[in-house]
Amino acid sequence: MAKTLVEHVRAGLDAERGAALAELFAALADAAKQIEARIRTAPLSDALGAFGHTNVQGEQQQKLDVFANDAVIGAMRALPSVGAVVSEEDDEPVVFEGKPDARFVVITDPLDGSSNLDVDVNVGTIVSVQAIVAGEDARAAALKPGTQQVAALYVNYGPATMLVYTVGKGTHAFTLRDGEFLLSGEHLAMPEQGPYYSVNEANAADFPQAVRSYLTKLRDGSMGAKYGSRYVGSFIADFHRTLLKGGVFLYPGTAKAPGGKLRLLYEANPLAMLAEQAGGKATTAGDANGGEVRRILEVVPTAPHVRTTLVIGSTAEVSAFGDVAAAAASQA
Repeated sequence: MAKTLVEHVRAGLDAERGAALAELFAALADAAKQIEARIRTAPLSDALGAFGHTNVQGEQQQKLDVFANDAVIGAMRALPSVGAVVSEEDDEPVVFEGKPDARFVVITDPLDGSSNLDVDVNVGTIVSVQAIVAGEDARAAALKPGTQQVAALYVNYGPATMLVYTVGKGTHAFTLRDGEFLLSGEHLAMPEQGPYYSVNEANAADFPQAVRSYLTKLRDGSMGAKYGSRYVGSFIADFHRTLLKGGVFLYPGTAKAPGGKLRLLYEANPLAMLAEQAGGKATTAGDANGGEVRRILEVVPTAPHVRTTLVIGSTAEVSAFGDVAAAAASQA
């Protein structure tokens, strides 16, 4: 029988670290099962639609955003090892008092892509885990570059519900069956070059020149093949396809959002770690004026909800973007 998530985590780490992370992942998996069950019946249970509030991002909260946030925070609150949760849905970190031995801060987008729920498109849960070291408060523990992440995972609620995780030793996939996440893909390898690019081209007129030039290269065959366009508009769905099939996902800056719109801590960082562990790459896309292209995991966050541009995917495509951006900068 296929290994369970907990068995796989324990087997890949030393006894102490494996036990702590296995407990954490088991709790996150339980929260994901609650979210999955609510999503499956949402059209029948008045669980769709707006909740009536906006979050710190200024985005309209969906009813399932609130449910997912409560599920993740509730699961983390019960663990002695988790000292705080930083969530997209909360203005400030949710700090759990009375946990002197807390080792982790969990940073999460509890329900990524929730605006797509009304039309039954894949959504997901994204998690980054950072360590608490002696003397750190929750905010300081969260505000570290992605290179210091202890673990990262996402859950893709689709035709099959899949959990994909890394603890820095490869990227591994599990599929939910009969209430258990079972190993369905070990040491995933993102193709070095892929057939698809993914970007919201409705905003192309507002993209930096380097991004527009790069998209032209993808379309005209100058990178060795003509690419197909695939864009779901749910980050998890687009990334999951890119992880398995290869290619590139871009979220550049625009005139309206020059620094990008994805959140560094709980969207870009965890997926960048998963991409790199599968052999891919992740960088910034500069900004609306060009700007420096940097490895996402080396960006130092300045606030819990700081935003970023993003280019993530196969090595060939992400490296090619860096070359195009460098050439554009030299001509500016």
